[in-house]
Amino acid sequence: MKAFIIAAMASALAFTPASAKTKAVAKPKATTCSAENMVKTTNGMVVMPYSPARMAMDKEMAAVNAEMSKGDMRAACAHYANVQKMAGK
Repeated sequence: MKAFIIAAMASALAFTPASAKTKAVAKPKATTCSAENMVKTTNGMVVMPYSPARMAMDKEMAAVNAEMSKGDMRAACAHYANVQKMAGK
């Protein structure tokens, strides 16, 4: 009887799909630093309730706008990446 149970468990394990065996969680990919994606982020922030997290995101978006007005897209994209990290939490 014990051998039958072990064989049944082994066969059940052998027939499970590979995706069920691994518990890897895919990280969300960061979107590119484009005007279209910034508009989407800003529109998503509008519907967020006022909270410390939203205020931090507002400050980072202000930094994005300031860097863009200076012509420094590299720094603007770095600030935008921070906003995306905050939004993912």
